[in-house]
Amino acid sequence: MELQEALEIVRRLADGLHPATGQSLPDDCLYQHPQAVRALQHAVDALERQGRRHRARNSMAPNSGKPWTDEEDVRLSEELRRGADLHEIAAVHCRRVGSIIARIMRLRQRVVTEQGRKIA
Repeated sequence: MELQEALEIVRRLADGLHPATGQSLPDDCLYQHPQAVRALQHAVDALERQGRRHRARNSMAPNSGKPWTDEEDVRLSEELRRGADLHEIAAVHCRRVGSIIARIMRLRQRVVTEQGRKIA
């Protein structure tokens, strides 16, 4: 059973509906008990959170979380000098724009630190 299907079934039960027919459940049904309804609503919330995490994980760029290589750093520097758009750079490196910005900041910090050592 897929997550989305399970979510739909639990959501219908929490709403007081039969999962297959969509008809209202009888008032004396176990699923209509206030504690059961609250428990089902918590289950719906948990399944929705899990679905959001799953979608976020699947939408990550292929190189998300992978270490940057020296070659990638050189290519990034060249692309910046050339004036390439951040979205274009992110696509080329298979990373998100935020990752590109973070790497630029780290590279600049490294340059500043290395220049400080040369001066001293």
